[in-house]
Amino acid sequence: MQTDPVKPVTVKRWLLSAHGAIAFVAGMLSTAAFVIAAPQIQISQKGREFNPGEITIARGEAIDIVNDDGDLLHHAYIESKTFSFDSGDQKPGTRTMIAFPQPGDFIVRCAIHPKMKLLVHVN
Repeated sequence: MQTDPVKPVTVKRWLLSAHGAIAFVAGMLSTAAFVIAAPQIQISQKGREFNPGEITIARGEAIDIVNDDGDLLHHAYIESKTFSFDSGDQKPGTRTMIAFPQPGDFIVRCAIHPKMKLLVHVN
């Protein structure tokens, strides 16, 4: 009984494919771990104010703004020379994430309720 030898090219291709797949999975796991480990600070919009009204975060961190008002729309925005953001209208119960890629001091305001202000210090 004679068996066919495995061609070296086929084995080499298989090894390269396996190594590529392992590298891909390892990369995905490390990215997922980073996303899970990255802290998020929750900010409430209720009673026509942000709570808390001032925070300090690291560059790259995100805040999670939640409209906790049962019947009010909100509209978070940031206008600065280095970073701008606009959430559009936020219905009650919705969430808006803002990641801060730049260091500096930023003021988050509500376009509907001009007295609402959140000061974000980004290190």
